[in-house]
Amino acid sequence: MRVKIKVSLVLLCIGLGVAKGRAQVDPHFSQYYMYPSYLNPALTGAFDGDYRVTGIYRSQWGNITTPFSTPGASVDFNGNKSLNYGLSLLQQSAGDGGYNYTTAYGNIAYTGIRFGLNGSQRVVFGLQVGMIQRKFNPSKLRWGTQWNPSSGYDASLPGDVLTRTTATAFDAGAGVLYYDAQPGKKANIYGGFAVSHLNMPEDKFSENGAAKLPMRFTVHGGVRLSISETFSFTPNALYMRQGTASETMFGGYAQIKADANTDLLAGINYRVKDAFSPYVGFNYKSFTLGVSYDINSSDLSKIQKGSNSFELSLSFIGRKKVQTPETEFICPRL
Repeated sequence: MRVKIKVSLVLLCIGLGVAKGRAQVDPHFSQYYMYPSYLNPALTGAFDGDYRVTGIYRSQWGNITTPFSTPGASVDFNGNKSLNYGLSLLQQSAGDGGYNYTTAYGNIAYTGIRFGLNGSQRVVFGLQVGMIQRKFNPSKLRWGTQWNPSSGYDASLPGDVLTRTTATAFDAGAGVLYYDAQPGKKANIYGGFAVSHLNMPEDKFSENGAAKLPMRFTVHGGVRLSISETFSFTPNALYMRQGTASETMFGGYAQIKADANTDLLAGINYRVKDAFSPYVGFNYKSFTLGVSYDINSSDLSKIQKGSNSFELSLSFIGRKKVQTPETEFICPRL
C-alpha cells in the first residue's frame, strides 16, 4: 500500500492541470506575505528602503514520500520615482518522481498614482514576464504495471513509455495594489488583485499537448492596526483560484517592539478546510526572519502520520544611510 500511495502522489503532482487545465498547478506558501513578488507583481518595490532580498523555503509531505520542497528567492528595487523593478525565482521538487517546477520572472511596477496627504494614498500597477519549466525523471517513477500482487513493487517490470519529459513556456501576469502609507494613523488599509498565466501557456504534459495552463486569480488584503506605540496587529486574508481549485486563507499577526532595533512577530493563519499555520519571527534592524508550521485539519491528516508543512523565510531591506522624514511611510505588510 505504501508504494501505491507514493505512486498516486507523484502522478497527482505531474498530472496537475492535465484534465483541460481544471486543477491547481502552482505551488503555494503559508507565509505568502513574506514572498510578495510571487503573490502580486504590483508589490514590487513596495517597502521602506532601496532594495529588498527575500528567500523562502517550504517542505511538506515528509512522512508520506520524499518531501516536496519549494525554495524561492527574489530581489526588488524601489526606484524612488515612478517605477520599481525586480526578479524572482522559484523551484518545486516533488516527491519520489524527480518532478521539478521552475519559474523565473522579471517584474516592473508603476507607482505614479498618488493622492491624499503627502501622496500617502497609493495605487500601483505591476507587470510580470518570464518562463515556466516543468520536467521530471521517468526512471524515478513507479507505475501500476510494475506492481506484482504477490511480491509487491518490481522495478524489472516495464513501465509506461513517455514521449516528453520537459516543457518550457513563456508566461505573463499582472496585478494592481492599493495601500495607505500615511504614518501616524490607527489603521492602514491595503489590498490587491493579481492574475497569473495571463497568456495561458500550453500544457505540453496534457493528453493531447494542446491544453492550456489555467489563469490563477489572487485577491489579498488586510489592515495594520496601531494599538499603541509598541504594539500593532495586522489581520489579513487571501483568496486564490486556478481552474476549479481554490484556496481561502485568513488570519493575523502581532508585532511587538522589544527595543529600538528589534520587533517580535507572532500570529496564525487558517487555510479553510486544510490547515492551521502558526507563525513566529522577529525584525532585527533590516532583517526579518519567520518560521511557520502547517497543522493539517483535513481528512488527509488521517493518512499523513503527522506529516505537516514547514516554512522558513528571511528578508533583508537595504536603506540609505541618511533617511529623510519625507520618505518614511507605513509599508503594506502582507
